[in-house]
Amino acid sequence: MNKVNKIVEEIRLDYNARREARRSLETQWQLNINFMMGNQYSYIASNGSVREDEKQYFWQEKEVFNHIAPLIETRISKISSNTPTVTVLPASTDEADIESAHLSKEILNSVANRLNLTDIEKTATTWSEICGTSFYKVIWNTDRGKMVATDDAGKAIREGDVEVEVISPFEIFPDNLSTERMEDMESIIHARAVDVGQIKSMWGVEVDVEKVHAFTLDNTTNNLGGLGYDAHINRVANTELNNHCILIERYIKPNNKYENGRLTIVAGDKLLFDGELPYLNDELNMRTFPFVKQISNYLPGSFFGVSVVDRLIPIQRAYNAVRNRKHEYFNRSVMNVLAVEDGSIDTDSLEIEGLSPGKVLVYRQGSKVPEIMQNPKMTIDFDSEEDRLLGEFKTVSGVSDMMTDSYSQYTNMSGVALELLAEQDNTRLSTAIDSTKLAIKTVAKFILRLYKQYAVLPRLLKINGEGSKVHLYYWDNNEISSDDVVFDTLDESSDSLGKRRMMLLDLIKQGLMYDEDGKFSPNMRKRCLDLLGFGMWENTLDLDALHIARAKEENISTLNGEALEIMPIDNHQIHINEHTAFVLGGDIKKNKNYKKLITQLFAHIEEHNKHLNKENI
Repeated sequence: MNKVNKIVEEIRLDYNARREARRSLETQWQLNINFMMGNQYSYIASNGSVREDEKQYFWQEKEVFNHIAPLIETRISKISSNTPTVTVLPASTDEADIESAHLSKEILNSVANRLNLTDIEKTATTWSEICGTSFYKVIWNTDRGKMVATDDAGKAIREGDVEVEVISPFEIFPDNLSTERMEDMESIIHARAVDVGQIKSMWGVEVDVEKVHAFTLDNTTNNLGGLGYDAHINRVANTELNNHCILIERYIKPNNKYENGRLTIVAGDKLLFDGELPYLNDELNMRTFPFVKQISNYLPGSFFGVSVVDRLIPIQRAYNAVRNRKHEYFNRSVMNVLAVEDGSIDTDSLEIEGLSPGKVLVYRQGSKVPEIMQNPKMTIDFDSEEDRLLGEFKTVSGVSDMMTDSYSQYTNMSGVALELLAEQDNTRLSTAIDSTKLAIKTVAKFILRLYKQYAVLPRLLKINGEGSKVHLYYWDNNEISSDDVVFDTLDESSDSLGKRRMMLLDLIKQGLMYDEDGKFSPNMRKRCLDLLGFGMWENTLDLDALHIARAKEENISTLNGEALEIMPIDNHQIHINEHTAFVLGGDIKKNKNYKKLITQLFAHIEEHNKHLNKENI
């Protein structure tokens, strides 16, 4: 056996051992997905597979009243709404580092818009809420970005760009299930089913087809429904994929044997890659795993988190049983149960036709008259048990009435009381929210570090400025001096757009937005209207916005070496304010003719002052 075959065999044996060690967790995740989708008469059999119960009687009520799905959807929505935006702190107080931090933030915003990171984060949160754990994979894709050249075969060579993928827990295999933190892992395997044609396209290697099983959606009607009808509910079924193989990526972090770590990629019986870890994404500019973990709830001594669905399954089973027993009682009450003496009537006809209204029931003379059996009166235990289970749903899930019910019952409560209730809701979800925040912050750091490593060619970045202006920046990896990512706010819910608008109105009422003369300056009015969402009205109807835009255009003209002229219609005070802000800003300082431009702007500001003084005489 040659060296390559030994590596392939060792990787596959390692993968099989890790998969077997994690099998019980995987079965629980499959059960959780089934309950989330509504297949709630499934269970884990003694052989470790997920099975479904069958009906014991044809008349048995076996319907699903799914409360898990709306509770998990509410948790996902609440967690996503509490995710703040990120910003980048400068490496120092130097003006260049401050500008670099601003550029880094704009780069992150651009990546978020390009990849739609909001949807990616919601997908990861969905996996973590159902299975307890999800993962982000931050990689550099050389096939992305603008084309910069072509190779000898005419294939496009692109500048490359960052990609962020959501990885389900089914595809991640740690070396130790008892190690809690990703940073403490020695190695991690990412294994997934891939079409052999895709392997041929990406790696140029032909791989034999393997027997690959995957979880797919299926439809079941055998064990659900009630008397006279069947129910259709999706379930997760184990199916075999065609033309697929298992692509195994094993990541080993740097150690004494591998100074830069090791990445080995195997598909089928072929070795696709064996080399050092590619990404310098560690805090100390070292190579490490490209994965970021997000959990729902911590489980001490476990790498994978635990889902709330695990705790809700017994409650959901009990709730379904109570509701179905009540419906069976209602069926007996409406359809009745008839007691007849043997041979007194035609039972075959009675079973087919039932007791229809106006039916003539003929019985044998001298026999006992058929009679309807009376059901015992339903006790209040059913109702009390149902209410108790509904309360347990909210207690165990951490979802309160305020999250799920109408707000009409809170109309008489004070604003302070409502704030306390909202804060309490966030506290009950704090573990999941904090894990999501930490994951997003780490993903942002990985993105900046990948650009720092690979963005060697100048790139164009468009930034929306004020007054519908678009600023163009050319940047490369030398422009990124800091990856110190922090959150703009500690709690996004307390700093939402609506609350900031209310805060702004309160500040205006208190007179804190007026200048020293007690006036509301045109520039401040424009900024306030922009925040309130009426910036377009101001730009259209108010001349002040046009004067501000003209003054900013003059600032740009100064950088281009053009002479500035004062027009008779200029609003001199607005021009003075904008030119002064431009002088104090950082853009003009980057120009090599900085001193000459400053002298030119000072002279222009002085001319505006002279005209303003004449108007005030």
